[in-house]
Amino acid sequence: MNETPSTTTPLHQDINLWDLFFTNFRIGLFTIGGGYAMIPLIEENVVGKKQWVSKEELVDLMAVAQSCPGIFAVNLSIFIGYKLRGTRGALIGTLGTALPSFLIILAIALAFQHFRENTVVQKFFLGLRPAVVALIACPVFKMAKTAKVTLHTLWIPIVAALAIWLLGVNPIYVILIAGTGGFLWGKMMENE
Repeated sequence: MNETPSTTTPLHQDINLWDLFFTNFRIGLFTIGGGYAMIPLIEENVVGKKQWVSKEELVDLMAVAQSCPGIFAVNLSIFIGYKLRGTRGALIGTLGTALPSFLIILAIALAFQHFRENTVVQKFFLGLRPAVVALIACPVFKMAKTAKVTLHTLWIPIVAALAIWLLGVNPIYVILIAGTGGFLWGKMMENE
């Protein structure tokens, strides 16, 4: 079976699958707060150090990963792994990303009953919450810059966020409306 994502985007056969696994494993291991908190580490490693994808490609892959059902970080590792090494890359990248969380959650689940009432642990998690918010907010600003959000287009993410947060609009509808609007706007600009 041909594992080439497209004829115009060759696979990076020189990328070692172990390197792909351990890069994703480190990202998964040292990230607290979920998929969005992983974005700075993903950008630092995949775009900066490894140069496997460009910033623009990462923003596009994040948009697709967010639009698909499932865990954001796993979806992103599937797309990056597939782009780099086809089906094997997708599987190895996914395993590397998901394995640390699985092992940590398994260990916590086994020991949770013993330390859940501990005030030190409760205070630790209380202090961790604002840091996680900062870890999520920082990539949002970087993504906005990379996605070329300007003062003229800033209203789009603001309206989308308010619609989801305040009005309870399903994010799927926001994605469909934004994608359709972008497509129609592109067609309209094409015809001018």
